[in-house]
Amino acid sequence: DYKIPTTKDMPNLKDFNVFFVDTYEPTGPFGAKGIGEGALNPVAGAIANAIHNALGIRFFELPITPSKVIKALKEKEDSK
Repeated sequence: DYKIPTTKDMPNLKDFNVFFVDTYEPTGPFGAKGIGEGALNPVAGAIANAIHNALGIRFFELPITPSKVIKALKEKEDSK
């Protein structure tokens, strides 16, 4: 059922240095702009790479469900 990475999947905040940059975005409400979504983009790829490192199976489609992993493991075993 693991579909979207959440804050529980992120490293500890003590490992980061946070810098605030005051800029104005004319198209955003009150000059705001989103920053959280951009940081989530590489997480799914990192999880897919971790699965590849652990199992030796590469996934190219999301979500990577348990049934897809089991199916890929069976296919890998059958190809030996």
